[in-house]
Amino acid sequence: MFKALAEPFRQPFPEIELQNGAGGGRKPKAKAKNAAGTIRRIWGYLARRKAKLILVLLMVVASSGLSLLGPYMIGMAVDHYLTGTSGHWGLFLTGLGLVYVMYALTSWLQNIWMIEISQETIYRMRTGLFAHLHKLPISFYGKRQQGEVMSRVTNDIENVSSTLNSSAIEIFSSVLTLVGTLVVMLYLSPVLTLLTFLVVPLMIAGMRWITRRTGPLYKQRQNNLGELNGYIEETLSGQRIIKAFSQEPRVIRGFEERNEAIRRSGFWAQTISGFIPKLMNSLNNLSFAVVAGIGGILAVRGAVTVGIIIVFVEYARQFTRPLNDLANQWNTMLSAIAGAERVFEVLDEDVEAKDEGAAVKLDHVDGNVQFSRVSFGYEENGDTLSDISFEAKPGEMVALVGPTGAGKTTLIQLLSRFYDPSSGTITIDGRDITTIQRESLRSHMAFVLQDSFLFQGTIRENIRFGRLDATDEEVEEASRLANAHAFIMRMDGGYDKILQTGGGGISQGQKQLLAIARAILADPAILVLDEATSSIDTITEIKIQEGLQRLMHGRTSFVIAHRLNTIRQADKILVLREGRLIEDGPHDELMARQGFYSRLYQGRLEQEDS
Repeated sequence: MFKALAEPFRQPFPEIELQNGAGGGRKPKAKAKNAAGTIRRIWGYLARRKAKLILVLLMVVASSGLSLLGPYMIGMAVDHYLTGTSGHWGLFLTGLGLVYVMYALTSWLQNIWMIEISQETIYRMRTGLFAHLHKLPISFYGKRQQGEVMSRVTNDIENVSSTLNSSAIEIFSSVLTLVGTLVVMLYLSPVLTLLTFLVVPLMIAGMRWITRRTGPLYKQRQNNLGELNGYIEETLSGQRIIKAFSQEPRVIRGFEERNEAIRRSGFWAQTISGFIPKLMNSLNNLSFAVVAGIGGILAVRGAVTVGIIIVFVEYARQFTRPLNDLANQWNTMLSAIAGAERVFEVLDEDVEAKDEGAAVKLDHVDGNVQFSRVSFGYEENGDTLSDISFEAKPGEMVALVGPTGAGKTTLIQLLSRFYDPSSGTITIDGRDITTIQRESLRSHMAFVLQDSFLFQGTIRENIRFGRLDATDEEVEEASRLANAHAFIMRMDGGYDKILQTGGGGISQGQKQLLAIARAILADPAILVLDEATSSIDTITEIKIQEGLQRLMHGRTSFVIAHRLNTIRQADKILVLREGRLIEDGPHDELMARQGFYSRLYQGRLEQEDS
């Protein structure tokens, strides 16, 4: 039995201070954050309701004063009784009852009002964070797991919410009670006050020792929780791959490792912080014994009255109780600060570069696209694209081909301004795209990606995502052009069938058809197709070719192709290799050159034929 009880304590204390750094050095792993700065930022949200906060503080002051008045009245009544000057007991009991009723009322009002303020504050914080996420550049999401970001929007903000609902008021109330108790105790008996204070240094030392260790642990626990959420989101999204390769045991082991990290940090945080109430209760009992013992001796000698001893015994408890509450709430506050820091880390991320002051909104786009000596490189790599120059005339179909990693997708991301080139210029209809508002630029573009994403909602709503003001008739017409209308009508509910997030319940090919319908409805001037038919069977692909031709007619189209036999009709083919444009021209011309494209095309056909 004792072995089982001792087992949790055998686990290693989590490494929170240091970890191996580069080159064998040591560097902080859980670097202390600016707690004061974080609290100031939270106050910035709370300060918007200053009037209601003032009322809350007034109620806290009133309740703290009333909590001190009750014991004082009892002590004075005892002295009056012992001296034979009891007076009107009915009036005293009525007054005492009124004090405690008012105490309950002020406590209830401060809690209700603070909950209202905190919930509104969290609402603004969560709304601001969600809005900020949509202003961040694409590169932000490329460096983080979705689940880890979600953890900041949900778990971390909820942590702040629970603290604001209760801890903020309790901490302020505890401070006021401490100050008020100290003043009254000094007034009644400086000697007994000094005796009561003998345990305060021990309390402060114990609290300091504990909180210095629990703070980093709570921070690490929040980080571990974010990692676990990211891992869960990743594995749930990749269930088909996990099952296809029979990797369930490996995934479960990965979960257990991350879950164990949370268990360890949570165990030690709760265990160490659990010492606080035990320490406070022990010191509280010590203080009570000292006050009662020495106070009794002083009362016998006539230095103090029995009523004062009664008041001091109660005040001694009231003095240590706020200290106990402060210690407990401080641990909760540390956890909330850790969560708030993680939220503010995201809010401090640089948003997507703002449009220049003179950036214009385009009412019409012909679709003339020109790249002039464009180069670009991601931060962690070298140049992904180098000195790219070409022109796509209005209505032309431009195909982008090349090996994996050649820079095809990057080129499209530059055109849509998900990234800006490090050098060179990109123009649309002769205007540098950096002088065009991003929202306006992208409103004239439509994308059909290789892995099309569908939102939770009806089929009609997913198609209408391309143009929100489209009528039902226009939605259905776009579906007919994409050859999606027939399979939609065969489904229960038709256009009103509700799809799950990601399009669960329909095939990958059907998702692509809906994405094509969405692009048709958007009626863009510039169209981007990233192997739009890759997930569609051969028969379905043949059926939608006519729809795609109608979609691309009169529009500048960029087609990222891996199956080279699908882009023979392109007006221009751009051949990329290692970030450079090595060939361009129509299919027949490139084949006649017997260059890289010709070898790539013939090799791909041989693979397909085999």
